Amino acid sequence: MRVLILGVDGYIGWTLAQRLASKGHDIYGADNFFTRKRVKEVGSESVLPIPPMGTRLKRFGDFYRKDIKFFRGNVADPDFMYRLFEEVRPDAVYHLAEQRSAPYSMIGLKQANETMVSNLVSTINLVYAAKDLNPNIHIIKLGTMGEYGTPNIDITEGFMEIEFRGRKDTVPFPRNASSWYHWTKVHDSNNLMFANRIWKLKITDVMQGVVYGTATKEIEKSRLYTRFDIDEVWGTALNRFAAQAVAGLPITPYGKGNQKRGFLSLEDSITCLNLALEKPPKDGEYRVLNQFDQYYSVNFLAETVSEVFKDISGKSPEIKHVDNPRVEAEEHYYNPDHKKLYDLGYRPSGDLRKDIGKIITDLLDHKEKCKELKKVIMPRTFWRKSSGL
Repeated sequence: MRVLILGVDGYIGWTLAQRLASKGHDIYGADNFFTRKRVKEVGSESVLPIPPMGTRLKRFGDFYRKDIKFFRGNVADPDFMYRLFEEVRPDAVYHLAEQRSAPYSMIGLKQANETMVSNLVSTINLVYAAKDLNPNIHIIKLGTMGEYGTPNIDITEGFMEIEFRGRKDTVPFPRNASSWYHWTKVHDSNNLMFANRIWKLKITDVMQGVVYGTATKEIEKSRLYTRFDIDEVWGTALNRFAAQAVAGLPITPYGKGNQKRGFLSLEDSITCLNLALEKPPKDGEYRVLNQFDQYYSVNFLAETVSEVFKDISGKSPEIKHVDNPRVEAEEHYYNPDHKKLYDLGYRPSGDLRKDIGKIITDLLDHKEKCKELKKVIMPRTFWRKSSGL
Protein backbone atom coordinates (compact mmCIF):
# COMPACT_ATOMS: atom_id res chain seq x y z
CA MET A 1 0.00 0.00 0.00
CA ARG A 2 1.18 3.54 -0.75
CA VAL A 3 0.99 5.38 2.57
CA LEU A 4 1.64 9.10 3.06
CA ILE A 5 2.62 10.30 6.55
CA LEU A 6 2.20 14.03 7.08
CA GLY A 7 4.50 14.94 9.99
CA VAL A 8 6.92 12.05 9.46
CA ASP A 9 9.73 13.71 11.46
CA GLY A 10 7.65 13.75 14.65
CA TYR A 11 7.38 11.57 17.76
CA ILE A 12 4.53 9.48 16.33
CA GLY A 13 5.32 9.95 12.62
CA TRP A 14 8.89 8.59 12.68
CA THR A 15 7.86 5.62 14.80
CA LEU A 16 4.85 4.87 12.60
CA ALA A 17 7.03 4.94 9.47
CA GLN A 18 9.13 2.13 10.94
CA ARG A 19 6.09 -0.01 11.73
CA LEU A 20 4.64 0.45 8.25
CA ALA A 21 7.98 -0.27 6.56
CA SER A 22 8.26 -3.49 8.57
CA LYS A 23 4.82 -4.41 7.21
CA GLY A 24 5.98 -3.94 3.62
CA HIS A 25 4.17 -0.71 2.77
CA ASP A 26 5.64 1.96 0.50
CA ILE A 27 6.22 5.00 2.72
CA TYR A 28 6.04 8.63 1.66
CA GLY A 29 6.60 11.39 4.20
CA ALA A 30 6.25 15.14 4.48
CA ASP A 31 7.47 17.57 7.13
CA ASN A 32 8.64 21.16 7.50
CA PHE A 33 10.52 20.62 10.81
CA PHE A 34 8.38 23.15 12.71
CA THR A 35 8.52 21.01 15.86
CA ARG A 36 12.32 21.11 15.87
CA LYS A 37 12.17 24.89 15.46
CA ARG A 38 9.46 25.42 18.09
CA VAL A 39 11.23 23.25 20.67
CA LYS A 40 14.34 25.41 20.23
CA GLU A 41 12.20 28.52 20.71
CA VAL A 42 11.43 27.46 24.28
CA GLY A 43 15.08 26.64 25.00
CA SER A 44 14.78 22.87 24.77
CA GLU A 45 15.67 19.94 22.55
CA SER A 46 15.01 16.22 22.27
CA VAL A 47 16.77 14.28 25.04
CA LEU A 48 17.22 11.29 22.75
CA PRO A 49 19.45 12.70 20.01
CA ILE A 50 17.88 12.78 16.57
CA PRO A 51 20.08 13.56 13.56
CA PRO A 52 19.19 15.81 10.61
CA MET A 53 16.55 14.40 8.30
CA GLY A 54 19.00 13.45 5.57
CA THR A 55 20.90 11.24 8.00
CA ARG A 56 17.67 9.79 9.41
CA LEU A 57 16.45 8.86 5.94
CA LYS A 58 19.74 7.19 4.98
CA ARG A 59 19.85 5.13 8.18
CA PHE A 60 16.20 4.21 7.70
CA GLY A 61 16.85 2.98 4.16
CA ASP A 62 19.96 1.08 5.21
CA PHE A 63 18.11 -0.77 7.98
CA TYR A 64 14.73 -1.43 6.36
CA ARG A 65 16.01 -1.80 2.78
CA LYS A 66 13.14 0.49 1.90
CA ASP A 67 13.43 4.25 1.46
CA ILE A 68 11.01 6.91 2.63
CA LYS A 69 10.28 9.20 -0.30
CA PHE A 70 10.48 12.52 1.55
CA PHE A 71 8.97 15.89 0.68
CA ARG A 72 9.88 19.02 2.62
CA GLY A 73 7.05 21.52 2.89
CA ASN A 74 4.17 22.95 4.88
CA VAL A 75 0.84 21.15 4.58
CA ALA A 76 -0.90 24.43 5.48
CA ASP A 77 0.17 25.50 1.96
CA PRO A 78 -2.52 24.20 -0.42
CA ASP A 79 -0.15 24.15 -3.40
CA PHE A 80 2.22 21.87 -1.50
CA MET A 81 -0.62 19.55 -0.41
CA TYR A 82 -1.93 19.24 -3.95
CA ARG A 83 1.56 18.56 -5.33
CA LEU A 84 1.97 15.80 -2.74
CA PHE A 85 -1.26 14.11 -3.75
CA GLU A 86 -0.54 14.44 -7.45
CA GLU A 87 2.93 12.90 -7.14
CA VAL A 88 2.31 10.24 -4.49
CA ARG A 89 -1.27 9.16 -5.28
CA PRO A 90 -1.49 7.54 -1.84
CA ASP A 91 -3.93 4.81 -0.86
CA ALA A 92 -4.00 6.16 2.69
CA VAL A 93 -2.77 9.29 4.44
CA TYR A 94 -2.00 9.90 8.12
CA HIS A 95 -2.38 13.51 9.19
CA LEU A 96 0.11 13.97 12.05
CA ALA A 97 1.42 17.35 10.88
CA GLU A 98 -0.33 19.73 13.26
CA GLN A 99 1.10 21.84 16.07
CA ARG A 100 0.68 19.34 18.92
CA SER A 101 1.33 21.22 22.16
CA ALA A 102 -1.38 22.68 24.40
CA PRO A 103 1.11 24.81 26.37
CA TYR A 104 2.66 26.19 23.17
CA SER A 105 -0.77 27.33 22.01
CA MET A 106 -1.27 29.15 25.33
CA ILE A 107 2.01 31.13 25.41
CA GLY A 108 0.45 34.14 23.73
CA LEU A 109 -1.45 35.54 20.77
CA LYS A 110 1.25 34.70 18.22
CA GLN A 111 1.34 31.04 19.21
CA ALA A 112 -2.46 30.84 19.50
CA ASN A 113 -2.90 32.25 16.00
CA GLU A 114 -0.19 30.02 14.58
CA THR A 115 -1.81 26.95 16.13
CA MET A 116 -5.35 27.86 15.10
CA VAL A 117 -4.51 28.78 11.52
CA SER A 118 -1.99 26.07 10.67
CA ASN A 119 -3.96 23.22 12.21
CA LEU A 120 -7.32 24.06 10.70
CA VAL A 121 -5.98 25.08 7.31
CA SER A 122 -3.90 21.92 6.95
CA THR A 123 -6.96 19.75 7.52
CA ILE A 124 -9.05 21.74 5.05
CA ASN A 125 -6.23 21.42 2.51
CA LEU A 126 -6.16 17.68 3.10
CA VAL A 127 -9.87 17.05 2.55
CA TYR A 128 -9.96 19.21 -0.58
CA ALA A 129 -6.91 17.48 -2.06
CA ALA A 130 -8.50 14.12 -1.30
CA LYS A 131 -11.83 15.15 -2.81
CA ASP A 132 -10.28 16.59 -5.96
CA LEU A 133 -7.49 14.08 -6.61
CA ASN A 134 -8.25 10.82 -4.81
CA PRO A 135 -11.76 10.58 -3.31
CA ASN A 136 -11.27 6.87 -2.47
CA ILE A 137 -8.32 7.52 -0.13
CA HIS A 138 -8.50 6.59 3.56
CA ILE A 139 -7.77 9.64 5.73
CA ILE A 140 -6.51 8.80 9.23
CA LYS A 141 -6.50 11.96 11.33
CA LEU A 142 -4.79 12.09 14.72
CA GLY A 143 -7.03 13.90 17.19
CA THR A 144 -7.04 13.86 20.97
CA MET A 145 -9.11 12.64 23.90
CA GLY A 146 -8.73 16.22 25.12
CA GLU A 147 -11.49 17.24 22.74
CA TYR A 148 -14.06 15.81 25.15
CA GLY A 149 -12.84 17.57 28.27
CA THR A 150 -13.96 16.04 31.57
CA PRO A 151 -17.77 15.87 31.49
CA ASN A 152 -19.78 14.49 34.39
CA ILE A 153 -21.05 11.64 32.21
CA ASP A 154 -19.44 8.69 30.44
CA ILE A 155 -17.60 9.65 27.24
CA THR A 156 -18.75 7.75 24.16
CA GLU A 157 -16.74 7.29 20.96
CA GLY A 158 -17.59 10.37 18.95
CA PHE A 159 -21.38 10.16 19.01
CA MET A 160 -24.16 9.64 21.52
CA GLU A 161 -27.89 8.99 21.50
CA ILE A 162 -30.07 11.58 23.19
CA GLU A 163 -33.75 12.00 23.97
CA PHE A 164 -35.11 15.53 24.34
CA ARG A 165 -38.74 16.61 24.58
CA GLY A 166 -39.95 13.26 23.43
CA ARG A 167 -37.68 12.96 20.39
CA LYS A 168 -34.51 10.90 19.89
CA ASP A 169 -31.42 11.51 17.77
CA THR A 170 -27.73 10.58 17.45
CA VAL A 171 -25.48 13.61 17.81
CA PRO A 172 -21.74 14.29 18.16
CA PHE A 173 -20.60 13.95 21.76
CA PRO A 174 -20.30 17.46 23.27
CA ARG A 175 -16.78 18.86 23.20
CA ASN A 176 -15.27 21.04 25.93
CA ALA A 177 -11.58 21.53 25.17
CA SER A 178 -9.10 23.13 27.58
CA SER A 179 -6.58 24.93 25.31
CA TRP A 180 -6.42 26.61 21.92
CA TYR A 181 -4.64 23.51 20.65
CA HIS A 182 -7.41 21.21 21.84
CA TRP A 183 -10.04 23.49 20.31
CA THR A 184 -8.33 23.17 16.93
CA LYS A 185 -8.79 19.43 17.21
CA VAL A 186 -12.49 19.95 17.94
CA HIS A 187 -12.84 22.16 14.87
CA ASP A 188 -10.91 19.56 12.83
CA SER A 189 -13.41 16.90 13.85
CA ASN A 190 -16.31 19.13 12.86
CA ASN A 191 -14.68 19.83 9.50
CA LEU A 192 -13.97 16.14 8.89
CA MET A 193 -17.57 15.23 9.68
CA PHE A 194 -18.77 17.87 7.24
CA ALA A 195 -16.35 16.74 4.51
CA ASN A 196 -17.61 13.20 4.98
CA ARG A 197 -21.23 14.34 4.80
CA ILE A 198 -20.89 16.26 1.54
CA TRP A 199 -18.19 14.25 -0.28
CA LYS A 200 -18.47 10.81 1.36
CA LEU A 201 -14.75 10.70 2.12
CA LYS A 202 -13.54 7.66 4.08
CA ILE A 203 -12.19 8.99 7.38
CA THR A 204 -10.91 7.60 10.67
CA ASP A 205 -10.77 10.28 13.37
CA VAL A 206 -8.52 9.05 16.18
CA MET A 207 -9.07 10.49 19.65
CA GLN A 208 -5.68 9.61 21.13
CA GLY A 209 -4.80 9.66 24.80
CA VAL A 210 -1.47 10.85 26.18
CA VAL A 211 1.40 8.80 24.73
CA TYR A 212 4.47 7.83 26.73
CA GLY A 213 7.60 5.88 25.92
CA THR A 214 10.91 5.89 24.10
CA ALA A 215 10.68 2.81 21.91
CA THR A 216 8.66 0.23 20.01
CA LYS A 217 9.72 -3.25 18.93
CA GLU A 218 11.01 -1.76 15.65
CA ILE A 219 13.03 0.94 17.40
CA GLU A 220 14.51 -1.69 19.74
CA LYS A 221 15.89 -3.46 16.68
CA SER A 222 16.80 -0.50 14.47
CA ARG A 223 18.03 1.91 17.20
CA LEU A 224 16.50 4.64 15.05
CA TYR A 225 15.06 6.54 18.00
CA THR A 226 12.25 9.02 17.71
CA ARG A 227 12.38 12.35 19.50
CA PHE A 228 11.71 12.53 23.24
CA ASP A 229 10.80 15.87 24.83
CA ILE A 230 10.83 16.59 28.56
CA ASP A 231 10.23 20.34 28.85
CA GLU A 232 7.03 21.90 30.19
CA VAL A 233 5.80 22.89 26.72
CA TRP A 234 6.49 19.75 24.68
CA GLY A 235 6.97 17.00 27.25
CA THR A 236 3.87 15.11 28.43
CA ALA A 237 3.36 14.27 32.10
CA LEU A 238 4.76 10.77 32.42
CA ASN A 239 7.73 11.40 30.13
CA ARG A 240 8.50 14.56 32.08
CA PHE A 241 8.24 12.77 35.43
CA ALA A 242 10.74 10.12 34.33
CA ALA A 243 13.19 12.80 33.21
CA GLN A 244 12.82 14.65 36.53
CA ALA A 245 13.69 11.48 38.42
CA VAL A 246 16.75 10.86 36.24
CA ALA A 247 17.90 14.49 36.61
CA GLY A 248 17.67 14.27 40.41
CA LEU A 249 14.73 16.68 40.57
CA PRO A 250 11.45 16.36 42.45
CA ILE A 251 8.58 14.88 40.46
CA THR A 252 6.05 17.70 40.10
CA PRO A 253 2.37 16.92 39.53
CA TYR A 254 0.35 20.03 38.71
CA GLY A 255 -2.10 21.17 41.39
CA LYS A 256 -3.69 18.42 43.46
CA GLY A 257 -2.67 15.79 40.93
CA ASN A 258 -6.11 14.18 40.83
CA GLN A 259 -6.68 14.96 37.15
CA LYS A 260 -7.42 11.80 35.17
CA ARG A 261 -6.52 11.21 31.55
CA GLY A 262 -6.31 8.30 29.13
CA PHE A 263 -2.75 7.06 28.49
CA LEU A 264 -1.12 4.54 26.19
CA SER A 265 2.41 3.47 25.37
CA LEU A 266 4.17 4.45 22.17
CA GLU A 267 4.11 0.78 21.15
CA ASP A 268 0.35 0.59 21.58
CA SER A 269 -0.23 3.93 19.88
CA ILE A 270 1.54 2.67 16.76
CA THR A 271 -0.28 -0.68 16.94
CA CYS A 272 -3.61 1.12 17.01
CA LEU A 273 -2.73 3.43 14.12
CA ASN A 274 -1.58 0.46 12.05
CA LEU A 275 -4.78 -1.40 12.89
CA ALA A 276 -6.83 1.57 11.68
CA LEU A 277 -5.03 1.23 8.34
CA GLU A 278 -5.40 -2.54 8.07
CA LYS A 279 -9.07 -2.50 9.03
CA PRO A 280 -10.43 0.67 7.40
CA PRO A 281 -13.96 2.03 7.66
CA LYS A 282 -16.49 1.35 4.94
CA ASP A 283 -16.44 3.51 1.84
CA GLY A 284 -18.07 6.81 2.69
CA GLU A 285 -17.87 6.24 6.46
CA TYR A 286 -16.69 8.68 9.14
CA ARG A 287 -15.38 6.63 12.07
CA VAL A 288 -14.23 7.75 15.53
CA LEU A 289 -11.84 5.65 17.62
CA ASN A 290 -11.00 6.49 21.24
CA GLN A 291 -7.37 5.36 21.48
CA PHE A 292 -5.98 4.70 24.96
CA ASP A 293 -5.19 1.71 27.16
CA GLN A 294 -6.14 2.87 30.65
CA TYR A 295 -6.85 6.11 32.42
CA TYR A 296 -4.80 7.16 35.40
CA SER A 297 -4.57 10.08 37.77
CA VAL A 298 -1.49 12.27 37.59
CA ASN A 299 -0.72 11.34 41.22
CA PHE A 300 -0.75 7.63 40.37
CA LEU A 301 1.72 8.18 37.54
CA ALA A 302 4.03 10.28 39.74
CA GLU A 303 4.00 7.63 42.46
CA THR A 304 4.62 4.83 39.97
CA VAL A 305 7.57 6.63 38.38
CA SER A 306 9.03 7.22 41.84
CA GLU A 307 8.64 3.54 42.79
CA VAL A 308 10.12 2.22 39.54
CA PHE A 309 13.05 4.63 39.73
CA LYS A 310 13.77 3.43 43.26
CA ASP A 311 13.71 -0.18 42.06
CA ILE A 312 16.28 0.67 39.37
CA SER A 313 18.55 3.10 41.20
CA GLY A 314 17.89 2.62 44.89
CA LYS A 315 16.95 6.28 45.16
CA SER A 316 13.42 7.50 45.88
CA PRO A 317 12.57 10.82 44.15
CA GLU A 318 10.56 13.37 46.08
CA ILE A 319 7.04 14.12 44.81
CA LYS A 320 6.37 17.83 45.10
CA HIS A 321 3.09 19.39 43.97
CA VAL A 322 3.32 22.75 42.21
CA ASP A 323 0.73 25.36 41.26
CA ASN A 324 -1.28 24.21 38.28
CA PRO A 325 -0.45 26.43 35.29
CA ARG A 326 -3.57 25.26 33.48
CA VAL A 327 -7.24 26.09 33.93
CA GLU A 328 -8.83 22.68 34.43
CA ALA A 329 -10.97 20.69 36.82
CA GLU A 330 -8.73 18.89 39.28
CA GLU A 331 -11.47 16.76 40.81
CA HIS A 332 -13.71 15.21 38.18
CA TYR A 333 -15.53 12.15 36.89
CA TYR A 334 -13.81 10.37 34.02
CA ASN A 335 -15.05 7.21 32.27
CA PRO A 336 -14.45 7.13 28.49
CA ASP A 337 -15.34 4.27 26.17
CA HIS A 338 -12.71 2.61 23.96
CA LYS A 339 -14.51 -0.44 22.63
CA LYS A 340 -14.14 0.00 18.86
CA LEU A 341 -10.41 -0.74 18.70
CA TYR A 342 -10.93 -3.90 20.75
CA ASP A 343 -13.67 -4.92 18.33
CA LEU A 344 -11.09 -4.52 15.53
CA GLY A 345 -8.78 -6.95 17.36
CA TYR A 346 -6.58 -4.60 19.40
CA ARG A 347 -5.07 -5.89 22.63
CA PRO A 348 -2.69 -3.78 24.75
CA SER A 349 0.89 -4.97 24.79
CA GLY A 350 1.98 -3.45 27.89
CA ASP A 351 2.85 -3.29 31.45
CA LEU A 352 2.98 0.26 32.78
CA ARG A 353 5.77 -0.36 35.26
CA LYS A 354 7.87 -2.19 32.66
CA ASP A 355 7.31 0.64 30.17
CA ILE A 356 8.33 3.24 32.75
CA GLY A 357 11.43 1.19 33.53
CA LYS A 358 12.37 1.23 29.86
CA ILE A 359 11.95 5.02 29.70
CA ILE A 360 14.10 5.50 32.80
CA THR A 361 16.79 3.13 31.52
CA ASP A 362 16.99 4.95 28.20
CA LEU A 363 17.10 8.35 29.90
CA LEU A 364 19.86 7.25 32.27
CA ASP A 365 22.04 6.90 29.17
CA HIS A 366 21.38 10.63 28.64
CA LYS A 367 21.40 11.73 32.27
CA GLU A 368 23.58 14.77 31.65
CA LYS A 369 21.21 16.02 28.95
CA CYS A 370 18.29 15.66 31.39
CA LYS A 371 20.23 17.70 33.93
CA GLU A 372 21.14 20.28 31.29
CA LEU A 373 17.47 20.77 30.42
CA LYS A 374 16.18 20.93 33.98
CA LYS A 375 15.68 24.69 33.67
CA VAL A 376 12.87 24.14 31.12
CA ILE A 377 11.02 21.34 32.94
CA MET A 378 9.19 23.47 35.51
CA PRO A 379 6.04 25.29 34.31
CA ARG A 380 6.50 28.74 32.84
CA THR A 381 3.41 28.82 30.61
CA PHE A 382 0.36 29.80 32.67
CA TRP A 383 -3.04 29.79 30.96
CA ARG A 384 -4.29 32.94 32.75
CA LYS A 385 -1.14 34.86 31.86
CA SER A 386 -1.26 34.17 28.12
CA SER A 387 -0.16 37.45 26.55
CA GLY A 388 -1.30 39.45 23.54
CA LEU A 389 0.64 41.80 21.29
